[in-house]
Amino acid sequence: MSLAAGASVRFDDVYKSFDDTVVLAGVSLDVEPGEIFALLGPSGSGKTTMLRLLAGFEQLDRGRLLIADEAVEHLPPARRGVGMLFQSYALFPHLSVAENVAFGLKVRGGGQGDVQARVAEMLELVRLGGFEARRIAELSGGQQQRVALARALAPRPRVLLLDEPLSNLDPALREETRVDLRQTVKQTGITTVLVTHEQEEAFELGERIGLLNDGRLEQVAVPAKLYQDPASRFVATFVGRCSVLPGVVEARGAGGALEVRIGSEGAPQVWSCRGGDRIEAGDRVDVCVRPEALEIESLELAPGAGTGLRGEIEVERYTGSSSFYTVRLTAPSGGFEAAADSVTVEVAMPGTAAGLSGACVVRPAAQEPPPRVFPAGSTGAGP
Repeated sequence: MSLAAGASVRFDDVYKSFDDTVVLAGVSLDVEPGEIFALLGPSGSGKTTMLRLLAGFEQLDRGRLLIADEAVEHLPPARRGVGMLFQSYALFPHLSVAENVAFGLKVRGGGQGDVQARVAEMLELVRLGGFEARRIAELSGGQQQRVALARALAPRPRVLLLDEPLSNLDPALREETRVDLRQTVKQTGITTVLVTHEQEEAFELGERIGLLNDGRLEQVAVPAKLYQDPASRFVATFVGRCSVLPGVVEARGAGGALEVRIGSEGAPQVWSCRGGDRIEAGDRVDVCVRPEALEIESLELAPGAGTGLRGEIEVERYTGSSSFYTVRLTAPSGGFEAAADSVTVEVAMPGTAAGLSGACVVRPAAQEPPPRVFPAGSTGAGP
């Protein structure tokens, strides 16, 4: 069932400040019709402000906002064709489920028969048929979220906005509701923009993700690219686990691969890494490496273990499917900072590496993509 034609959304060089604080600094973004797009970022990065600008609850300072190629920055919220599911759900406790879903339709002057039919259709969509007479207090958190979603969808908006839609649910219910929410929204065909600070939520719900940092979009990409090919050190360290090690580029090899010297003064290692075209031999770089992109070998169990960065296992954390090891590298060089001396290594379970302790070597895993490097000390998007 498709309830509405999805509309394109465009932020064109949008600026927004509150007093002297710049919240959005020239943000440009295109969301495709029918797409589920997630805005991800730390607190204060500007993601909620983008949602409120699109809804018409805030006014931009400069730039343009377009829905279906129509400029909407000067239109009141009611004329933008936008539905919003608030973080708090904003349901009316004194009204029944049906009355909550019907509220927006009645405000728009819908006839009684049409309103009743639409309410029934929406409650069936969110699998709450038969709940029409229930009071909000009689519903679980997940059911309340579905009532709020039905109310937002009932007026047939061109764009649906979701503000931290699952933050009020407990972890177990949140995981179950994520699947239902994505299926329901996709079934409608409505363009959806959601805001979240939860990476797992953004990855499961968003077909593409825009990662914000200090009012700027660091990267817009599908989830896999955001994780596997981050555009900046910030993206690499914000999304998933990541260790950052300093290194020096020795040469650019075949296919553009960078040969990066990293490790102990007495036994430096050269790792094959990925990096931008502007990184040259002799440059100092930050090597960003995922825990699953490393492998670990015990020197106690295999004294003749192969080459790698030598270290001492400090902590093992077993998570059921994997073990995470925190390894303190020994005799660091190249200006290692204290925070960069540890590498977190993921070992899949079951595996021979489980239960390791003591001295070890760490090296890139052969089957994983090479580590990504960025200019030393960089934070924003770079080469």
